Amino acid sequence: MAQLQGKVALITGAARGQGAAEARMFVERGARVVVTDVLDDAGKALCAELGDAASYQQLDVSDEASWSAVARHVESRFGELDILVNNAAVCLRTGFEEGDMGSFDLQYQVNQRGVFLGIRAMTPLMKRKGGSIVNIASASGIKAMNYFAGYVATKYAVRGITKVAALDLARYNIRVNAVIPGFVDTPMIEGPLADPAVQLQVSKLPAQRVGTPQEIARMVCFLASDESSYSTGSDFVVDGGLLTGVLK
Repeated sequence: MAQLQGKVALITGAARGQGAAEARMFVERGARVVVTDVLDDAGKALCAELGDAASYQQLDVSDEASWSAVARHVESRFGELDILVNNAAVCLRTGFEEGDMGSFDLQYQVNQRGVFLGIRAMTPLMKRKGGSIVNIASASGIKAMNYFAGYVATKYAVRGITKVAALDLARYNIRVNAVIPGFVDTPMIEGPLADPAVQLQVSKLPAQRVGTPQEIARMVCFLASDESSYSTGSDFVVDGGLLTGVLK
């Protein structure tokens, strides 16, 4: 089991769902965690549950000034950062004949711009001794999903940002990898999971079920830890077989 003893981590979108599962697992494995989100009540409640090992900071990942404020908090409290998990995301239906540009732009701002700003804001803290950045992409960033142009575009972009960051930051001993979840039971995709067409796809998976946030968190913990010291610039798929090509 990958351990994170003594490491300092920042997780975005950590108030619920996958991010909350990651925060809990990080603390269980010895890390101190900065929980960030725009859901203040849920974020503070999670930190109260986790105790002294966790602190909450409000963060709008699309806003550069918000990232700067969080960076100042991390530096003043911990002096450095070992792990950044860019987990925050939104998933909205944006087809070419329906939907609106507001939905498309919001997904760009959170899913794509947010990852870029996070890496840029936290690199000065991480390059002092190296570390690990884990970006949460999606199976939809490898295999397109009907009617979700905005989400698919941004998750393809997250994979590209991951690879460029791995090249650019290697000189600081900062590794950068992407986790590729498939269908995972989180509040973000409650709507899509209720779609009969999606339910049919899930039934055809080799795993024959959706994943749990804890299953994604275990992969994130591995990539955040020194156990993955020779891995950078790569995609790590946790999808129940979604990308194997068996679905039609």
